[in-house]
Amino acid sequence: MTSIVALTGGSGFVGNCVARRLIEAGTKVRLLVREPAKLELPTGRVEIVQGDLADHDALARLVSNAKSVIHIAGAIAAPNRQDFERVNVAGTANIAASAVSAGVARFVHLSSMAAREPQISDYAASKRAGESALAGVAGAMSWTVLRPPAVYGPGDKATLPLIAQLARRRAILPGAADNRTSLIHVDDLAAAITMLASTATPNGTVHELDDGKAGGYSWQELVDTAAHCGNRQIKLIHLPKSMMLAAGHAGSLVAKIIGKPIMLNAGKVRELYHPDWVARHDLLSQATDWRPAITFEDGFTATLNWYRRHHWLPDPSAKARTQNKSDHRETTV
Repeated sequence: MTSIVALTGGSGFVGNCVARRLIEAGTKVRLLVREPAKLELPTGRVEIVQGDLADHDALARLVSNAKSVIHIAGAIAAPNRQDFERVNVAGTANIAASAVSAGVARFVHLSSMAAREPQISDYAASKRAGESALAGVAGAMSWTVLRPPAVYGPGDKATLPLIAQLARRRAILPGAADNRTSLIHVDDLAAAITMLASTATPNGTVHELDDGKAGGYSWQELVDTAAHCGNRQIKLIHLPKSMMLAAGHAGSLVAKIIGKPIMLNAGKVRELYHPDWVARHDLLSQATDWRPAITFEDGFTATLNWYRRHHWLPDPSAKARTQNKSDHRETTV
């Protein structure tokens, strides 16, 4: 009988990539989805369970007879701390408890590098608490946690603004000159997640991971790489932290008033200006056969090209071709 992998977050950027990877490998995939109509996966290749992380009946159906669970779903924006905790803490505890009750052998939880600094934002605090919730209910079930840094790749809306700035002559970015961060391409992250779902080890551990660039990147290094890829010069301009904090506090206030999440809030600004989001160890590569395969240079080029092909960003070459055709018509009339 084909093993079943239960997956949450399959309609999101990372979850979609993981689901496609599992499907291509011939794995039977069962997805927890709130709105099936928004799911962008091959029809008939997955089993759908409609519900959310608070629906215990749906969670029981999701994990029934599953060999492993991959938990990716989570809130990245919320109007208040309670809403973050409802999804990222209680939701993680709910699905972990359901997996234990169903006798699931393996549980892989996608957390965030932000969990390393729980004091910095409500989001970060909820991700750390979610990790603790999993550890508290897992019992004898094998589990592991991944803390990725910023994840990018074709189809990602969250990092689109960053790629857009790196495609311009002047890159206007948050952070400071001495800030450093690790990155990882979504395909490398998906490979790590699916690999961990098919093995019982490592167990009971938390792993930070990246694209293999020791020491991560400064903003200037990212700009220099983008400039090299585009064979042009890019001037880096840092947004003042004071200005961004003012905007972030305003966003937090608006979110509380309207009861809906605002991406630019005070906590997000503190995350953006934190000086060190560099993966601190290489334990995953030491404990497994997983290795990152995509450099930022290659990943940035492929992602930028995807955005341009799909008209998420303007394509200068297409504009130049149109202009050349126009010039040719004028000279032949």
